[in-house]
Amino acid sequence: MNPGPTANALRAERIKFTTLPSQWAAPLVALVLTVGITAAVNAAYGVKDHTPGEDPAGGIHYGLLFGHVAVACFGILLIGQEFNTRMIGGSLTAVPRRGRLYGAKLAIGAGLGLLLGLVSTAGSFLAVDATVGLDLSTPGLTRSFLAGVLYHPMMVLICLGLTTMLGNLSAALGLLTPMVFLGTTWLAAIPGVREVGQFLPDRAGLYAMRTQPEPGVHYGYWTGLLIMALWTALAVYGGLRALRRYEASGG
Repeated sequence: MNPGPTANALRAERIKFTTLPSQWAAPLVALVLTVGITAAVNAAYGVKDHTPGEDPAGGIHYGLLFGHVAVACFGILLIGQEFNTRMIGGSLTAVPRRGRLYGAKLAIGAGLGLLLGLVSTAGSFLAVDATVGLDLSTPGLTRSFLAGVLYHPMMVLICLGLTTMLGNLSAALGLLTPMVFLGTTWLAAIPGVREVGQFLPDRAGLYAMRTQPEPGVHYGYWTGLLIMALWTALAVYGGLRALRRYEASGG
């Protein structure tokens, strides 16, 4: 029995992921950075203090502040490389239905992002437990774990969608990675601008991982996760519209 066109599209995306080193290397780097930095920082702080910061979740997810840049790069590379090498035209020819091609990329990105989120978040929790100890009865810790897991696939999909909208790998890397690493943190530090910056996707997603409230934030933890999910939906939809326009214009 021959597989259907959707299965073929998924298989093609899986092959691209496994054969292009830059694609599978990005999640690996994200995992190493997230867990490694979390373990190192907590081991260092554990000598004098229990955790870097007042919120226990700050120590647990500390490495994610660096690892999520590699997560963003993974989402960008999933489709950005094809724009960069002009192979997107071949992909569009091979899969006539643009929604199917885009859906296959979304499925691969979401699935691998979820797996990465589960492994890296669990690794961070274990690293903290091994260095300074972890009280699993801390209120909000289960929600913090869940938010940490879900943050990864949503970040992947946001960057995949925005890269599709830009249609250019260099532009996506030049705009999105600095914004994820420094941009939103810098905006959040500016009085007045912070009121708007807290609603950006990464800030909202990171807030959902907290176990203690932060002064000046105008929403709750679960709402932060919802805000990031809404940004994800908008980016995914925008990417679909852009890919359809790419077909109409002949690339």
